[in-house]
Amino acid sequence: MDVEGAKQRVNDEVDARAEALLDASHRIHANPELLFEERYASALLADALEAAGLEVTRRAYGLETAFAATAGAPDASGPTVAVLCEYDALPGIGHACGHNIIATAGLGAALAAAAIVDDCGGRLIVLGTPAEEGGGGKILMAEQGALDGVDAAMMVHPAGADLTEMDVIAVSTMEVDYHGRAAHAAAFPWHGRNALDAAVLGYTAVAALRQHILPTERIHGIFTKGGDKPNIVPQHTQAHWYVRSPTIDSLAPLKERVLIALEAGATAAGCTMEHHPMAPDYSDLRTNRALADLYAANAARTGRDVHRPSPDSRVVGSTDMGNVSHLVPSIHPTIKVSPAGVTIHTEEFATWAAGPDGDRAVLDGAKAMAMTVADLWLDDQAMSTVRDAHRLGP
Repeated sequence: MDVEGAKQRVNDEVDARAEALLDASHRIHANPELLFEERYASALLADALEAAGLEVTRRAYGLETAFAATAGAPDASGPTVAVLCEYDALPGIGHACGHNIIATAGLGAALAAAAIVDDCGGRLIVLGTPAEEGGGGKILMAEQGALDGVDAAMMVHPAGADLTEMDVIAVSTMEVDYHGRAAHAAAFPWHGRNALDAAVLGYTAVAALRQHILPTERIHGIFTKGGDKPNIVPQHTQAHWYVRSPTIDSLAPLKERVLIALEAGATAAGCTMEHHPMAPDYSDLRTNRALADLYAANAARTGRDVHRPSPDSRVVGSTDMGNVSHLVPSIHPTIKVSPAGVTIHTEEFATWAAGPDGDRAVLDGAKAMAMTVADLWLDDQAMSTVRDAHRLGP
């Protein structure tokens, strides 16, 4: 099979499955599930892959809502390409990050690529990766061998623009607990040590720190427990903090500065503080330029103009796909779903993710990725260039 014939075939496969793919997208959107609880979405995707003849492993790599599906001969001589699906939602605002689109664009790409895998001599792996929104599912799966033998990995992320990549920065998440001493707030307040004061003073110290960090760095936190009752001096409070920096290397010293500021609150209030990570640290994204160029050229065949981010068109965030990109050649392009002024993680974006533009993104994203897989399987030079780009680094 030649490359052009393969690309026409995968496009036809996506078109033939369009109704089912969009139905799956709408179902996942209508049934939002939080990290590590994505039982409905995981089963829906796994069922579709299994029905198409792929070999599916559920509860893959030790995670209840993960799956892995394969197509192609285990001893195939061609490259092994992984297509990744995300499907967790956000608390309160559902699929405001559009993971229903990520899931079903990945499903469509996988089903289309599986239809040509034997003719191309390659191997396909489809990974259902739970808990992108703070749980690090891809990291946990990679630690258990999910990416062993993979030559390239890809997914698409909905946004307000068609870009070769997100501006992905590293992030560390932590849960911080302050411990004081309870007392009657009116009768014997001097016996107490106020853990809420400790949390507030820690927050204030971080606020002061913010003016002395780089413009590319971010620190944000919320209180998740402020005490039990106003007339009891709070003996236990809790906060969640995110610390972000451009790279995984620059993240460590910033995290240390934040912890010192938070600890200062405990010291000032006569309390103690402890902290622990809420998830593995997410790395920055190392976009494989050669692979991104292939994707952009294929997306153009669907009518999309995919370009590199500029100061006027950036989507900043963090994702565990960054960790994947440090291990294997990877891309994480964005696909336009909404007007540029509608940002992800908003209720308005959730509406767009289930609308006509979201539907178009499912099909176009599936086609662009499936055509890129065909390039890697059928063009030895393309795969060699991708490998060289990964070896040389950003």
